[in-house]
Amino acid sequence: MLEATEQGGATITELLRWAMAALRALPTPRLDAELLLGASLGLSRLDLIRERDRVVPADCRARFQQLVASRGKGQPIAQLRGWQEFWSLELEINEAVLVPRPETELLVTLALEHCGQRDDAIIADLGTGSGAIALALASERPRARILAVERSARALQLAARNRARYARANVWLLGGNWLSALAPACLDLIVANPPYVAEDDPVLTGPGLRFEPRAALAAGHDGLRDLRKIAATAWPALKHGGWLFLEHGATQGAAVRRLLDDAGFSGVCTVKDLAAWDRVTYGQREKAS
Repeated sequence: MLEATEQGGATITELLRWAMAALRALPTPRLDAELLLGASLGLSRLDLIRERDRVVPADCRARFQQLVASRGKGQPIAQLRGWQEFWSLELEINEAVLVPRPETELLVTLALEHCGQRDDAIIADLGTGSGAIALALASERPRARILAVERSARALQLAARNRARYARANVWLLGGNWLSALAPACLDLIVANPPYVAEDDPVLTGPGLRFEPRAALAAGHDGLRDLRKIAATAWPALKHGGWLFLEHGATQGAAVRRLLDDAGFSGVCTVKDLAAWDRVTYGQREKAS
């Protein structure tokens, strides 16, 4: 197929057939091939079907072959395309941030439920990365004030571009490490998807994750370093009646509940994701008597 391509005249169908063979070791070779060819040509997956006999220009073909090679090494589709959908938002993505995962939408859902219809809530998204959680909350509560905190300058630049794309004036970007930049008793809600993988977990060097920033994944010997820090400092940052929501690893529910219990939170609860894994634990700072 490659020889035929170099001689000119590879169609969309032929390129997809070649790419699926090249990516056959991956779980979804057809989907990956279609997404990457669509990105190379600026076409949707439906357009690829409609125009399957279209001859692909040499420059697009070369770009596609490079993307397929990178994907074959395990690089995430979102990084290769440069964007990822989250909460119906198309967010710019690069190697400076984690790729937003579908399971993180549970964190957004729970925060919105406990926020109710309040239009004056002050919410902090700790470790905002691409801005995915902050922008999702802002899109649903346009009059709330969302403080998106991030210690990485590169990530903040990316989050700023995503904020500008959706013109979310109710999102403020703050440089800082977790809650260090925020005043006491200023928040109604805190949401965070911090690093929660143990430093020696082999998953960090496996396909996919090895292309994402290690600082956004690894959290000490037990994966709880940052969860421990946030749980210990969230209480004084919340108003009475405020809520803390933490995303964590699938086996960390019990440990995170203990952290919130020890920090004085009430109503501590863990919610499972669609795969039936522990995913988000939350608790409330009791209302003043």
